[in-house]
Amino acid sequence: MAQKARKDRAKSNVAALNNLHMGSLAVNLLFLLFFFTFKSRSIVTWFIFSLPSFLCQFALEKTGRPNVDPNTGAVKSAGEDLAAPGLTEYMWDVIWVTWAVEVLVLFFGNWVWVLWAVVPAYGAYKGYGLLGAAKQMAGMGAGMGGADNAAGAAPAGNRKQRRAAA
Repeated sequence: MAQKARKDRAKSNVAALNNLHMGSLAVNLLFLLFFFTFKSRSIVTWFIFSLPSFLCQFALEKTGRPNVDPNTGAVKSAGEDLAAPGLTEYMWDVIWVTWAVEVLVLFFGNWVWVLWAVVPAYGAYKGYGLLGAAKQMAGMGAGMGGADNAAGAAPAGNRKQRRAAA
């Protein structure tokens, strides 16, 4: 049963990576074709803002591509789950936003690259939320000590135990 799950993940990872590379090729070739035809968009700006997308694609390729034994065709490793939440999901978001901004730049001009600022802003927002959760968890762990309880903090436990302590 585990072998079937591994094969299914390997198959879905290969499909996702192939779609990723074909989409990247299409969007970036479209941009480059437009650049070499009309020369009205900045190639340097395109490279700077596309670099994080290329790095995310490389990372997804390295972690998600399955390892297959060339002799037997058996799946050695299915790769990491490319549909996983967290950092993997954020890398997909970076790629999608970059592609969307590239296409919008073709229609509306170089100033649209400003919309790409949503990527680091969203990362900072998620990081701030994670930092807040970590502080809250650290505060809960520190609140379990005896010194804090003596200082007037509510004792830990269920409602009945808290009433008995008061």
